[in-house]
Amino acid sequence: MKRLIVAAGGGGDAVAAAMLHAALYGDKDQAMILTYAWDRLLIDPVPGPRGPDNFTGLHQLTPAVWAVPADARPIAPAGSTLPRLAAELPHTFALIDPHHGAEGITRQLEELISHLSPESIDLLDVGGDILARGDEPTLKSPLADALTLAACCQVNAPVRLLVAGPGLDGELPPDEVRGLLDTLIHTFTAKDVEPVGSILEWHPSEATGMLAATARGVRGTCEVRDAGLPIALTDEGPTVHEVDLDNALARNQLARAVMATETLTEAEAHSREICGHSEIDYERNKAAGLKGQQPTDLVPQSVLPRLDKFKAEARRRGVTHTTFRHLTEALNLNGTQREDLRQLLISSRPEQYTAPLWRITTNDPEPTT
Repeated sequence: MKRLIVAAGGGGDAVAAAMLHAALYGDKDQAMILTYAWDRLLIDPVPGPRGPDNFTGLHQLTPAVWAVPADARPIAPAGSTLPRLAAELPHTFALIDPHHGAEGITRQLEELISHLSPESIDLLDVGGDILARGDEPTLKSPLADALTLAACCQVNAPVRLLVAGPGLDGELPPDEVRGLLDTLIHTFTAKDVEPVGSILEWHPSEATGMLAATARGVRGTCEVRDAGLPIALTDEGPTVHEVDLDNALARNQLARAVMATETLTEAEAHSREICGHSEIDYERNKAAGLKGQQPTDLVPQSVLPRLDKFKAEARRRGVTHTTFRHLTEALNLNGTQREDLRQLLISSRPEQYTAPLWRITTNDPEPTT
């Protein structure tokens, strides 16, 4: 394997890494994609990231690095998208284990670099929250990115920091992200999306979903997350920029604070101190609130009128698209019903499906109340 790509925040960054590899390096060789097993609660109901002890069937690459093959399985009740990614993509996915802090991730990187002798090492972040200071009120999930940034800055090898889809994660204002970007490396096209097109049909990442949609030419305003955050889908959406790694570290207070951490607990404490919160605390609170919630039946006669009401209200807010995660929340459905909802809506309203987003039409009449 000639290329090592570190998915800064895990999840959708790992999918975007496959897009990046095909676009920049072609499809003749496979990449080693180092990524977290840290999925949304609708995939993994256990808060926080998973470590090697949470899987069966892993393949040990080095003393500290484990690959996640297609036949690996998370140990219940944990869940993970990584085995399915490994089954559907030709790349090798290796597990970032943050439970030993940034020092542990640095050790993993050093071992992988020694093991692979890669021609290039890219640290990829979709959206740009890796460039956050830490005190931004819109910042929701800084910890994973801060840990990978801190580790990449400590290895004795050149690492290139790339930001794809500036502003698409909704963590920092797009104007702020734009001012921090350096050289334009690539602009994704519809062809670049092809290697991951089928994955975006089931993968829950909203930011990478919008990255792919903008690469396919979608423009407008997309509502995401449970709160319905509006994200602008513009010509900047499919771009990939390089950012100086040292400049990113100088800006990111949390990354500097966690550099010497040896446990995830230490890193979380720094996040609470600098950012005022930890995303794992958010997941713990949300998981507690979801406990015992029973899914309701997806009856078209009930769901479709609620969809029409949501659509009318969204249009009045200037929204042109939304994600299936947001639709699931907006229709008061259980997160585990996201795929069932998607299938129902695609079969009943196929003209509104703009893969992997749902289009809010603008030429049909308002529903009567």
